[in-house]
Amino acid sequence: MEARMIGMGVFILAVLCVLWEICVRAFGIASFLLPPPSTVLLEMASRPGIYWSNFLVTLSGTVAGFVIAVIGGVALGIALVYSRMLRTILYPIIVVLQTAPKIAVAPLLIVWLGYGLLPKLVMVVSVCFFPIVMSTVTGLSSAEKDLLDMVRMLRGGIVQQFVKIAFPQAMPFIFSGLKVAVTLAVIGEIVAEFVSGNTGLGNIIVVANSEMNVAMAFAALVLLCAMGLALFGLMELLERLLIPWSIEDSEGLYASS
Repeated sequence: MEARMIGMGVFILAVLCVLWEICVRAFGIASFLLPPPSTVLLEMASRPGIYWSNFLVTLSGTVAGFVIAVIGGVALGIALVYSRMLRTILYPIIVVLQTAPKIAVAPLLIVWLGYGLLPKLVMVVSVCFFPIVMSTVTGLSSAEKDLLDMVRMLRGGIVQQFVKIAFPQAMPFIFSGLKVAVTLAVIGEIVAEFVSGNTGLGNIIVVANSEMNVAMAFAALVLLCAMGLALFGLMELLERLLIPWSIEDSEGLYASS
């Protein structure tokens, strides 16, 4: 079933690319406005080393910032659930920081932190942090009260309640937040590279715009989409490995409907 869905997705994507190629050539659209897929592929094949090295730069920054956001976001989410004082103090601050437009903050990070890896990490973490924290809080708050009461009756403490009941039941919520956050991580990295980077796919897009090389920009966008899909798929795979019961329940629900 899963392989069939993936195959169908690949088939639809291939059909769209063929239609894109046909439409560009049939209507005589200039390549500097909208290059056909064949031109984009030729651009990527003409200098694979440049695209591959910059792809790795963007991927490393994205993954590093995402991992930091996961560790910090889950830890803070747990603290907010189990500490009313922290929830009262930090929750409004987190919401306010989330409402700040990240693209406007990016130039300030250069002023405060300079160029290099650090401002990129801060940007990625700031973009990913909120959905991870909120999914963790929602998941832990949704733990079944009856099961928690049963652990208390068996003289289990807060640690046992957390390990045996609350955290396992929160895992599907946390993974939902992770899947949202991992795609946002790519966006955060690119925003940072627009402002501060002299390497990475974001820098390639900036250079392509300055040179009016639309095929070059599209090549970078294709690689970014592939990166986002791969990271999202990795989260799906981890979810299936770590909490297979949640996947089975959701698939059973869709099958019954």
